[in-house]
Parts: sequence; C-alpha cells; structure tokens
Amino acid sequence: MADRHLTAPQIRARKGGDRLVSVTCYDATFARLVDAAGVDVVLVGDSLGMVVQGHDSTLPVTLEDVIYHTRAVSRGLARAHLVADLPFLTYQIDDREALRNAGRLVVEGRAQSVKLEGGVRSATAIRRIVEAGIPVMGHIGLTPQSIHQFGGFKVQGRAEAAAEALMVDARAVQEAGAYAIVLESVPGKLARRITEELQIPTIGIGASAACDGQVLVLYDLLGMDPDFNPKFLKKYDDLATRIRDAVSNYGREVRDGTFPDDAHSFHCD
Repeated sequence: MADRHLTAPQIRARKGGDRLVSVTCYDATFARLVDAAGVDVVLVGDSLGMVVQGHDSTLPVTLEDVIYHTRAVSRGLARAHLVADLPFLTYQIDDREALRNAGRLVVEGRAQSVKLEGGVRSATAIRRIVEAGIPVMGHIGLTPQSIHQFGGFKVQGRAEAAAEALMVDARAVQEAGAYAIVLESVPGKLARRITEELQIPTIGIGASAACDGQVLVLYDLLGMDPDFNPKFLKKYDDLATRIRDAVSNYGREVRDGTFPDDAHSFHCD
C-alpha cells in the first residue's frame, strides 16, 4: 500500500499556499486524535522533557527518550508528517554524529524528518543529514537548547543587529537544504520579512500570523497546565479543569459505592 503521509516535498510545496497546521505530541493516543483532526505535521519535540518528564528545560532529554516517544506517535498517524527533534548534544559535536543520530530517529523512531536548532552554526550538520537523504526542518529564534545563553525564555531579534543575525541564520538553514523552518518567539515584523524572503515554509510559534504555518504544544493548546500562560499561547480548551473534575467524580463514586453499578458489572448466565 502506498504511503499516505504528507511528505517533506509536499510540505515545502505549501509555501505561500494553504497554511500548515502543526502540533507537538508524544503518544499514540493523542497522535490518533490529532491525525483525525486533520493536522498536517506532528512534532515529537524535546519539549517532552518539560511537558511529560517535569524538567525545567529541554536539556535533560536524551536521544533514547525521543526515539521512544516518536515510535509511539508513529503508530497513531495515518496522514500527518512526523518530525522528531534532535536533542541537545546529539548534533553539535560533529556532523558525522549528527547524521548517525538523525538516522536513528528515522530507523528506530520511524520519523519522516528531523528537526534541529540553530542557523549558521548548524548549517553543515543540516547539509550532511540532507545529503544522506533525511529531510531536515530548521529552528531559529528562541532555541530552547540555548536557554542558558539567552538568560531565559526571551523573545529574539528585537534589536536591529539581532534581527539581521536571524536573517543570516534563516538563509543559512535554507541554503543547507532544509525543507521548512520553525521561527520561535520573534517579532511579527521580522517573521514576515523572513517568510517573504525564504523559498521554504516558515512555521511560527510566537511569531505572528505572517508565517506559512503554526505549531503549538498539544498539551498547551488544550489548557492542561493552568499555570502556563505565555503571551503567544491561545488555549482552545480547559482540560485541566475537565480532567480534574472527571477524576474527582470517579473518586466520589468509588468511595460512596455507586461505581461500578449493575450496568458496569458482569453477570452469570
């Protein structure tokens, strides 16, 4: 049977056309749901370190962690394109190691492309991976693996010099062969400028509607963390309240003996 998943060339061809809808998720159950909802791109991000594992940054996430979650997500997708993050220090040391680790995400994790952070500094790694036949999505702006260098989760490219540096990074990612690029936490004016100049799609998170598509962490857009409220995030539901209420109702019925009732019990012939 032919592969029905969206491919990297098909995503690249969406430049300037229908906007790309992307979410980050980490398991097969959610993958099936977002795939059925018509999402174009599913990212297994190293954000799992914060969202699933409870760390305060993405830095502790290992390649094995991403492989495990990517393989799980792959089982739930029938149409969406599956991208997996290369975690911290899996591509920065040298390009051969970057290629080896990207290959593991494809072979063991069943990803269809990989994502890595950085512009000029990551261009040779992107080129090496692409030349080996693995599609690469770039990521510039606020790159969470550089959080200590930035001094926190801060908007990037506000000053003129910083904006020009991000323009150089964007061009470097494209010239290295990436099929798309994530722009994270950059001013809308700069996001529009990058989007208009590049020939590959831009996918924004905190980068305005000027981009060719958008990505949000699924847990965030569903409102599963009431304490996480960055400016760029719109919550499309309040699952934190709904889940808490559902589990509370379950607990109450267990304690007062009304669950399981006769309808939820088995009987002899």
